[in-house]
Amino acid sequence: MKILIRNLDRETTEQELQTAFEAHGKVQSSVIVREKSNGLSKGFGFIEMPKAGEAKVAVKSLNDSMLGANKIRVKYAEDKAETQAKPKED
Repeated sequence: MKILIRNLDRETTEQELQTAFEAHGKVQSSVIVREKSNGLSKGFGFIEMPKAGEAKVAVKSLNDSMLGANKIRVKYAEDKAETQAKPKED
């Protein structure tokens, strides 16, 4: 299950993010989105957890919690296909 983490402290590392979520279950991957031009954090990232039950507990436990100097917001990530409008048929 893919989880979106917003409002990350710009100094938070992928390892710190992964460690926070590992307290609630197995983490498949941890990614912090970075600027292409300079490599600095954009302030959000993604965690993938293979077990839905563990992901649910992690989202509930970590939403509005402190990570580094910021209070993070945690929710389930939506597929791009789900969020894009369907093209009109002629």
